[in-house]
Parts: sequence; structure tokens; C-alpha cells
Amino acid sequence: MSAAELIAAVLWLALTAYAVLAGADFGGGVWDLFATGPRAKDQRRAVADAMGPVWEANHVWLIFMITGLFTAFPSAFGILSLALYVPFTIAMTGIVLRGAAFAFRAHGREAVGGASRWGLVFGVASVIAPFFLGAAAAAVASGSVRVSGGSLVSGFEAGWATPYGALVGAFAISICAYLAATYLSVETEGTDLEPDFRRRAIAAALASAVLGLLGVVLAPALAPELARALFGRGLPFLALALLNGPLALLAVWRSRPRWARIAVVAQVIFVLGAWAAGQWPYLVPPDLTIAGSAAPAATLSGQLLVYLVGMLVLGPSLWLLFRVFKGGQLA
Repeated sequence: MSAAELIAAVLWLALTAYAVLAGADFGGGVWDLFATGPRAKDQRRAVADAMGPVWEANHVWLIFMITGLFTAFPSAFGILSLALYVPFTIAMTGIVLRGAAFAFRAHGREAVGGASRWGLVFGVASVIAPFFLGAAAAAVASGSVRVSGGSLVSGFEAGWATPYGALVGAFAISICAYLAATYLSVETEGTDLEPDFRRRAIAAALASAVLGLLGVVLAPALAPELARALFGRGLPFLALALLNGPLALLAVWRSRPRWARIAVVAQVIFVLGAWAAGQWPYLVPPDLTIAGSAAPAATLSGQLLVYLVGMLVLGPSLWLLFRVFKGGQLA
């Protein structure tokens, strides 16, 4: 494996970590927005207690991925920044607003629990951000971002402002909600809130299954590049996702929250793995390959060294953060 391919693999692992960890934070905002019933205030407090110590750390993976892409694959970074400027800007605005709203509500006049204006901002932004990130992913995976002679030749709306982009955006929201409800069922295990979040996890599981299967079925017609990826190199991961999905739902249904958490995390890994393996060795299919858009060898070697040294510091720090603030309820 070349240095460029190794860095691309590391960046994909960072994307997966972001989806698994920060995705659950987005999902927590979804359930905060739709908290209902006599325990609505307690549901919101459970979301805040679960997210509070770690939500900022979870976004480290997004920063890691962006800076890594900029350094190792500057041409691909430039093309994606230009082609997906609109959805990226909306998603980043949502991320900033949800973070600010979460902090202001926690330290504001009203304690977390009841519905409030900051709570509404937090919830709506938690829906907007994953939707537009998912739509942007659909644009890349479907091969809608086209490059010729090093310049972008497709339109600014290509791929994401389409029915298929909306479908993948909705799928991203459902997966985030699924992750969050499953994690929260572990966080609230043995309490009156566990059945509330288990029911939400079942609903999100069914929604993500329908949207995911619809995305696969419609891919040959609406996203042929993605269909070739999924039914080509990505087929083993796709098969694992199709097999694991019912197992994850069964674990949730049978009230096995810890097994369900493992299965849902695996589901996200399999879905992203199918996309990654399917489009390899392209960063932006069908025009930008990993090798063709890589920075000079000296830059790549230096970046790998920085990653090695940085992870020796970051890894134990993240472990300590989760160990101290989450303890046995590591989510």
C-alpha cells in the first residue's frame, strides 16, 4: 500500500469514527426535538447528560479529516470545496448553531428539560447538519462531481440537490437517530427511560432500513456510479450490512441494549465500508483517483509521521476522557 493509499484509509477511518460518535450526537438532538410524553423533560436531560462531556471531542474527527484531506489531497479538497460549497456551508452552519444552542441552553436561565427556543435551535440544527452531509456524500458517491483538466465542470447543485440526494440525506438522519436511541438505551438501562429510547431505536431502525433499501434499489437508475461500487468491490460489505441489520433490530427488540449498540455501530461501519471499498481507488469518482490527486511524496511522509506521533497523544487522551466521564457506560 502506498503512502497516499494509507492516508486515504486513515481518513476513511476518521470519517467512520465521526459517523459513529458525532452521528449519535446529531441523533441526540433529533430525540431532544421530538421528546414527548410525561417523561419528555427527563428524556432531554438524558440526552444532555450523555452528550455533555464528549460532544466537542467527537468533532475532533471531522477536523482531523478536513485537515488531512487538505494536506494529502489538495486537488480533491479544492474540487469538493467548490462543488459542494452550498451543502457544506449549510451543514457547518448547523453544526455551529447546534453547539452554541446546546451550550447556551445548558447555562441559560432555564435548566435543560423543558422546551425552549435554544432547545428548538439545537434540535432543528441537529436535523439539518446530517441531512446536508448525507446529501453531499450522495453527490460524491453517485459520480455527479465531474472534473476535467483539473477544473470542476459539473454544476454547484449536481448530485446533492436531487431526489436521490434528499433520500441519502434522510437516511443519514435516520442512522444518526438509530445510533443515539441505541446509545441512550444503554445510558438509561434499568430506568423508566430505557423503554422510551428502545421504542425510538426500533422506529429509527425501521426507517433506516426502508430508506437504505430504497437507496440500493434506486441506485442503478439514479446513481449508477454508486450502484457499480456497491455491487462491485463493495458487495461483501453490503452483504454484511444486509445480514447485520435484522440482527441489530432483534437485539433492540429483545431489549439487549449493549448487544444492540455493538450491532448498530457495526451497521454504520458496514455501510461506510461498502461505499469506501466500492469506489476504491477513487477519491471523487470517476475522475479523481487517490494516486492522481495526492500531494508530493515528502508531504505524505511527513503527514504519516505526524499521524503516528499525534495518535500516541490523542489516543490515550480520548480514552481517558471517555473513561472518566462515561465510565462503564462507554458510548
